[in-house]
Amino acid sequence: MIEFVLDSRSKVATYMQLILQVKQALRVGLLRPGDQLPGVRDVAQHLAINPNTVLKAYRELRLEGLTEGRPGGGTFLVGTLAGPSLGHQAQLRDELVDWLGRARTAGLAREDITALIDTTVRSMFDSPAAEGVVVSKEASSP
Repeated sequence: MIEFVLDSRSKVATYMQLILQVKQALRVGLLRPGDQLPGVRDVAQHLAINPNTVLKAYRELRLEGLTEGRPGGGTFLVGTLAGPSLGHQAQLRDELVDWLGRARTAGLAREDITALIDTTVRSMFDSPAAEGVVVSKEASSP
């Protein structure tokens, strides 16, 4: 079962943090269809938030087709976001853990590592070169 964690420094709304954590857990196979999400009251008490915030997150997940409510039974996952690459994730995660250890040993703080990963991911997926378009910079003549 998932255990939600909130980042009080995040600019992301609380209900959205809950949604994102469920989606991440589905993507990496930590949650699967048939799994039950924690009860609204339990999540609200554990995180010291309004139960309506949890209800909003669960409702959004239902609208996206990822969960269904069962009267008196709770909220259950019915969809998944795990793709065909799920089988490769364990090895990749191990390699990432090794890399993170080397980054910490090199003196990088959590924020440094996050910035490095975010900028690298953006350059890999958002640049024209990532779509097969080669971009070159030529020196301009004076």
